[in-house]
Amino acid sequence: MDDIIDLGEYLRRREESEEAPRTAFAVWGGDGERARFSLPLWRVVYLAGGTRGGLVWVPSWDERPARLRLFVVVDLSEDPVRTRFAASLVHSIKDCAAPTLRAGDEGLTVYLGEEDGRCWYLVVDEIGDSAEALEGRVRDDILFLAGECAGLLFFRGFATEAGDGE
Repeated sequence: MDDIIDLGEYLRRREESEEAPRTAFAVWGGDGERARFSLPLWRVVYLAGGTRGGLVWVPSWDERPARLRLFVVVDLSEDPVRTRFAASLVHSIKDCAAPTLRAGDEGLTVYLGEEDGRCWYLVVDEIGDSAEALEGRVRDDILFLAGECAGLLFFRGFATEAGDGE
């Protein structure tokens, strides 16, 4: 019996020292009717293994935008919501068919379409090694949820209500 290592005590100490998992998320820009975006956006962030995501837009004439304009953001790890996304998330994902999904080191981007001089995207950052796992059913679910967001943006008229962003 002396040759058996009991990890039970170690695991009990580790569980006690860990923080409880976060059971809520913070939302920016989800007031009123925009609250409809919160659930599909949260689900995409969760499926992608990220910590935050947003619906963002850039002027359609801007080939390499310096900043993303925010519409709705959800943050699964911090409150208040972090509202800065790397503009490079949307570089080189323009003039393609919507929806187009790209995942890489910086995060996940889904091109949703263009309307009224704005290109719209769903972005998720801090996905870590999850980019490799975005295949099959997970990819299909993300594209379905992105389509739900695009439908709200374009067919319910939210895209035309967007101001200048943050």
